[in-house]
Amino acid sequence: MAASSFMGSSSRLRVGLLPSVTPRLGRRALAARASADGGGGPVRVRFAPSPTGNLHVGGARTALFNYLFARSRGGKFVLRVEDTDLERSTKKSEEAVLSDLSWLGLDWDEGPDIGGDFGPYRQSERNALYKEHAQKLMESGAVYRCFCSSEELEKMKVTANQMKIPPVYMGKWATASDAEVQQELEKGTPYTYRFRVPKEGSLKINDLIRGEVSWNLNTLGDFVIMRSNGQPVYNFCVTVDDATMRISHVIRAEEHLPNTLRQALIYKALGFAMPLFAHVSLILAPDKSKLSKRHGATSVGQYKEMGYLPQAMVNYLALLGWGDGTENEFFTIDDLVEKFTINRVNKSGAVFDATKLKWMNGQHLRSLPSDLLIKDFEDRWRSTGILLESESGFAKEAAELLKEGIDLITDADAALCKLLSYPLHDTLSSDEAKSVVEDKLSEVASGLIAAYDSGELGQALAEGHDGWKKWVKSFGKTHKRKGKSLFMPLRVLLTGKLHGPAMDSTVILVHKAGTSGAVAPHSGFVSIAERFKILKEVDWESLQKQQESPVESAVPAAS
Repeated sequence: MAASSFMGSSSRLRVGLLPSVTPRLGRRALAARASADGGGGPVRVRFAPSPTGNLHVGGARTALFNYLFARSRGGKFVLRVEDTDLERSTKKSEEAVLSDLSWLGLDWDEGPDIGGDFGPYRQSERNALYKEHAQKLMESGAVYRCFCSSEELEKMKVTANQMKIPPVYMGKWATASDAEVQQELEKGTPYTYRFRVPKEGSLKINDLIRGEVSWNLNTLGDFVIMRSNGQPVYNFCVTVDDATMRISHVIRAEEHLPNTLRQALIYKALGFAMPLFAHVSLILAPDKSKLSKRHGATSVGQYKEMGYLPQAMVNYLALLGWGDGTENEFFTIDDLVEKFTINRVNKSGAVFDATKLKWMNGQHLRSLPSDLLIKDFEDRWRSTGILLESESGFAKEAAELLKEGIDLITDADAALCKLLSYPLHDTLSSDEAKSVVEDKLSEVASGLIAAYDSGELGQALAEGHDGWKKWVKSFGKTHKRKGKSLFMPLRVLLTGKLHGPAMDSTVILVHKAGTSGAVAPHSGFVSIAERFKILKEVDWESLQKQQESPVESAVPAAS
């Protein structure tokens, strides 16, 4: 069955073992079936992080796919904490993971913080349940006590390696007599619970993403489900949890695919119905290796601190292995719920492109309602101490002017400081400005200084855009300039730059910054008055000579 047939109501998942099984399990084919909608019951999916570190972007994508599948099918999204690694699991890490999921907007229906009908939702609180089901397996003969020491197990690995066969269990305890077992129990010898695996046959599943996947059972060997200290092993915990929580679909990373073999055997031995499986591809680094810390930021928390929006993260993560079949790449979470289907998830690895994520963040940033966007910019500038007041409307005008060039809210600081700066010295000395300087820039500068000294320019700026338009028109007519020959010299002389946002809005904003006291000195702000002081000190004759034969600067630097 192809993964794409999942949406059909008559499609079936089959997990089967060939008839050759151990006597205690019965000499018949082991099979488990579930319909594509979870056996006709409600859709229930789960995300089960281990609280041993931060929420990785790969884990966040897995959580997102589970969330989207549940919401698109009217099902339940369950959060379960797999904290059986007692040495590495921490409460702080658990809280961070839950916080990151909440930040992404992936609200869960059942979990450790809100409870539910199938709790507890932490594995560390479910030990009694694991022991109960381990005892059932013991009573049925599906597992046995294994008293092998670590030294004995190591010898088996060496022997298997010499024989060039898989390192399977070759100890005697699978066939030991009751008397031998009792003797070890009386001596107090530590033991594990080991699952009996059929020596022949194979197992097949129809993965909803990867299609048919099969394993030969003779490569597995009897495996441990309970350690000698009484702690259950991961695969046993997961199977009991998914079964007793009535999980209908297990959507998880492909690195868990090999675990499916052990889990399928446990499902059958306990008489549980199998869920459907969907194994999502890994997220890769640009060099096609597995994404790791050496490639830069990899956790959701890091991207949050860097200024990324949750809606942008959700949008980008969804596109790592999924698409709706169109060229569209911009989705809100509601769009994703409406369009998501598991059969459109690609089984190939998806490359994490930080540049594209930043671009996408810019798209979402600029799609915010205007008042919210302005508030975000204003809050950012206040928090970094650049903005001192907001009554004048300076922050609103600055946000509107700068938003097109900003992809991250944290970039707003540098963008505003750049806007307020006046690097006239560097600009006039650059090769790019040579043609502007040679176009009689000194004459335009003289006229501009005259307009400033007379108060004419200051009055125009005080009147805003209408006053600026009238003044520019008059200035261009006086100096017989228009278009680029007028606006490029004015941009250089008034902003100190060759490029930037709209010149009229920039100059008016600089004027407002000076009259309102809206920005802090450490922002690098150079007022209109200070700009003209610098402009008046330019030695145009020396500048001309410098460009003809560069030796030293002729323009005093802005203080």
